Amino acid sequence: MRFHAKSTMAFFLCVGFLLAGSGGAPAADQIMTPLSGGIPMIEGIKMLEVGAVAPDFTVRDMNGAPFHYGEEKGKSPSLFVFWSIFCEPCRIEMPVIQKLHDKYKGSGLDVMAVALDGEPLKNSILGFVKQEGYTFRILIDELDEQEMFKIADPYGVAGTPTIYIMDRAGKVVFVKAGRVKEEDLDKALQSVLKK
Repeated sequence: MRFHAKSTMAFFLCVGFLLAGSGGAPAADQIMTPLSGGIPMIEGIKMLEVGAVAPDFTVRDMNGAPFHYGEEKGKSPSLFVFWSIFCEPCRIEMPVIQKLHDKYKGSGLDVMAVALDGEPLKNSILGFVKQEGYTFRILIDELDEQEMFKIADPYGVAGTPTIYIMDRAGKVVFVKAGRVKEEDLDKALQSVLKK
């Protein structure tokens, strides 16, 4: 099962229920399982595992500039955080991402937040990012011709926030769905930057 347009409604319902503090019922074809901490996940979606090669993709950032991950592989380690402006745990996680971006920006780490809200909410994403003062790159995920997310589907994102760290070769060295402790992320980043 993949995270496609049909599942998009279930995903955003999941986020809406989280914000409303309600358990709510999942869509008929999806089962949502809460992680520890109450982050709902869509069951049946397999995340990339440590050691997997991160899939290439091409999308635009929030300023409309194209971004091709395949061209970035081999240059520097990357941290991706998949998020939504409607996701309260994401709003809590994003300042931690900014802090780590500031700490390691001179070390060659590329930090990218992948907004799952899509092009229709681009202005809201832009406003939120400016309001909060985030300076890392924001990518806008979009649907392909099969109505699959270009980034979230190949990466197996079943809920937000989801964090991936890739080494210089583009291999996954860290993956976690739900909130991550700052010290755990920092430790993983220090490890990947030493290599």
